[in-house]
Amino acid sequence: MKHFYIILLFFSCYLVSAQSIYDPTVKYDASGGLFDHDSLRSIYLDFYDPNYHQVLVNSWFYNPDLRIPAVLTINNIDYDSVGVRYKGNSTFCLPNDASNQKVPYNIDINYFVGGQKVMGYKKMKLANAWMDPTFMKQVISAKIYQEYLPTGESNLIKLFSQGNYVGMYVNDESINKQFLDKHFDEKNGPLFKCDNIDRFCDTTGAPSAMPPNLNFLGDDSTLYYNSYDMKSDHGWTKLVDLIRTIVYEFQNIDSVLNVDRTLWAFAANQTLQNLDCYNTYYVHNYYLYQTEDGLFQMIPWDLDNSFAGAIMGWNFWNQSAIYEYDPYYVGGPYTGPMGAPQPWEWRPLLDKLLNNDFYRKIYTAHLRTILNESFDTTTIRTYINDYQVRANNDVNSDINKQFSLSQYYNNTESPIWTGWGFGGIMKTMIERKQFLMSHPEINYVPPVLTSHNFNNNVFTVYSSNTDKVELMVSINKQKSKFKSFLMNDDGINGDLTAGDGFFSTTFDLQNYSDTINYYFRSENIDAISLLPERAEYFFFQMAPVSVSSTNPVKVTGKKLIEVVDVLGRATNNILGRPVIYIYDDGSVEKKILIK
Repeated sequence: MKHFYIILLFFSCYLVSAQSIYDPTVKYDASGGLFDHDSLRSIYLDFYDPNYHQVLVNSWFYNPDLRIPAVLTINNIDYDSVGVRYKGNSTFCLPNDASNQKVPYNIDINYFVGGQKVMGYKKMKLANAWMDPTFMKQVISAKIYQEYLPTGESNLIKLFSQGNYVGMYVNDESINKQFLDKHFDEKNGPLFKCDNIDRFCDTTGAPSAMPPNLNFLGDDSTLYYNSYDMKSDHGWTKLVDLIRTIVYEFQNIDSVLNVDRTLWAFAANQTLQNLDCYNTYYVHNYYLYQTEDGLFQMIPWDLDNSFAGAIMGWNFWNQSAIYEYDPYYVGGPYTGPMGAPQPWEWRPLLDKLLNNDFYRKIYTAHLRTILNESFDTTTIRTYINDYQVRANNDVNSDINKQFSLSQYYNNTESPIWTGWGFGGIMKTMIERKQFLMSHPEINYVPPVLTSHNFNNNVFTVYSSNTDKVELMVSINKQKSKFKSFLMNDDGINGDLTAGDGFFSTTFDLQNYSDTINYYFRSENIDAISLLPERAEYFFFQMAPVSVSSTNPVKVTGKKLIEVVDVLGRATNNILGRPVIYIYDDGSVEKKILIK
């Protein structure tokens, strides 16, 4: 009988690369990019039609998709035949009604010339800051939103038309396929701009519609056409499925919606007093995009009414009501500021999320994080003041602006009143933070969560004041659908010492070949803590890699006669399994293959 002696000529084992933080903010423009905050560029539009303004005004009312060509010049480079139309709603109507030419612009760089881009971008959207004396509410709020969820970029830019200075504008990034590819590494899913067809100054008798409050109107997709604007070439069925799930199958909500992303949006809206969005006052100004994992992502849009914006005008919205807006208010039928009942105020997604104890705790954790991280008024004041000083001369020269230069500076600190109220950036932040930090629910004591590590296939993290600690792991392309692994402090299953506050769970890296995305969640009866705090937008990453423990020995003049698993069973399915190669000269080679 022939005996085989097992000799390990090659053994593959797993090591772990350095743990790191996934930082999605690196996707935003670096210094020198189109949305660079350190630059104050000029753009020039020269229309072929000298009567361009009247043509574009008429098309806004009667043919809103019409674009006319112009030459755009920026950084001394000409871009021929860009497609231009006017955009906006109230920000178009108010200046237009006053015969003021400073209306918002939508510029499609490659509309007539395929593939044409300006500094890497296919579109430019220029907002006129008509209701923002500071010109900074969109810019500074976008900067904060970007720390917590994908958000369009914004900076200031000077616009000239036919050689004449039109004024200072806010340059906003378009939420289009280019944005989607930038943030989600894909761009072909259903995309909806959630704004209804109502117009602030519509004189054409166009019908009004329900706001995009995600209320179920029926299975017929045509019922939603006037409340949502589809920007992709398909997706109505998917949107209706989402809305039906929200209203009637909420227990399945995490199969159709990135819930955490939505809660981050809600938390940012409330802390920054963006009163022009889904979970505050006016129900609109957001996008929904369905990624390849089947989840809709909420994307904020049009943030110029942050810091109370221009919504202090009605008696209902006095300063106290603004600053003390209940962050847990879910909407509902009520008598509005003009005395008219508004039953459409119910927002089912907000209602159901905040009436779910678990999701409410996560939302509250996000509120705390934004308040603690982003409400440093000294830093923000310095940032805004530096920007405004740089733009001072060009704002002063803007004869089409609605506000004076003194209001440009004063509204940074305090509200101003011109027959209407415009919230001050610093005043709103200070008062809002004071109110929220004293809110009983936000003051619940969350668990302590810190000091994590991974060693010998065991994750460990320290937590106190907790009832439950979880390791949350995702390996899919979209970095979503995190799965929970319960951690324990009982001295078994990888935990070293019972009751010492270090919670552990075993985690076999040999089951994974792709980068592991993970974070930690700790929960008690009142509150939740996350590590890192910005999870699930930020998270830790770890890439398992295979390395050789010895150099493979090259053997010649022999034939492979059998492949068996480690128990000696013949096998043809070797993917990801330890196997032994047996040769006719009696040598053996053992390998662990990577999945």
